[in-house]
Amino acid sequence: MSNERRLCLSLGIALAVMAAEALGGCLSGSLALLSDAGHMLTDAFALGLSLLALRIALRPPHGRATFGYQRGGLLVAVVNGLGLLAIALFIFREAYQRLQSPPEIQTALMLSVASAGLVANLAMAFILGRGHEDLNIRSAWLHVFGDTLSSLGVVVSALVIAATGWRSIDPLMSFLIGAIILVGGLRVVAEALEIFLQLTPRGIDPEELARTLCQIPGVQGVHDLHVWAHTRGRVFFSAHVWVADQSLSALEALRARIKERLRKMGIEHATLEFECAECATEGLYCQLEPYPQEGPEHHRH
Repeated sequence: MSNERRLCLSLGIALAVMAAEALGGCLSGSLALLSDAGHMLTDAFALGLSLLALRIALRPPHGRATFGYQRGGLLVAVVNGLGLLAIALFIFREAYQRLQSPPEIQTALMLSVASAGLVANLAMAFILGRGHEDLNIRSAWLHVFGDTLSSLGVVVSALVIAATGWRSIDPLMSFLIGAIILVGGLRVVAEALEIFLQLTPRGIDPEELARTLCQIPGVQGVHDLHVWAHTRGRVFFSAHVWVADQSLSALEALRARIKERLRKMGIEHATLEFECAECATEGLYCQLEPYPQEGPEHHRH
């Protein structure tokens, strides 16, 4: 099933569940159920944005956008994450007010609607799947996953109230739901901003990467090294490679070896500039020891 179809099906389910939970929350008096409905609203919004971003990302590159529009999904991920933060803060405020004066709650209605919402959320989580490399789809899945936990929390609240009459469990569970939503939102925003700022992807050490390349026979040094993620899971790399003076055609085998080493490290897109003179003193990682091999003695800057 394509990502677009997954998003469309999940969006339809989210809208239906949101309407049912909002009505059920108003009739039963349950804040937890209303909180879950509010989260479903953000789910629907997030899924709609993700669907829009997915369609925009399919547009081919052109003169004004040579990399294409794939990073549009990152912008949607940030918006989705900020939406999660906003709904979490709203839930905290309402839960605090309800904790001061817990209202009467119709547990039977609360339990039935929450149970239906839990089933629907599980269905959406299954449809969307998990482990997506696309941060846009992953942010949508996190919305659904968070709401699945929310629905489970509402079901637990209804059972506790029905069994013990302890109405404070409803706002307390809302605090827990809000905390789960808050953490998910912060993670999505942080990861998207890391990519926007072109920070080095997690799990990649530029110093170690430069040393690894310097160990390839024929590489005398590496400098002006940059590694960043264009989108989640799509890592780009560029560097100046110092080699012995030779023809360009003679470097093709070395270029292939370097790119193969980078592919094994999860880097598919690499831009290499070969040089036969020592790098400038301000070059990044120029201070690294080159791989020892035959030829003129090399030194650090």
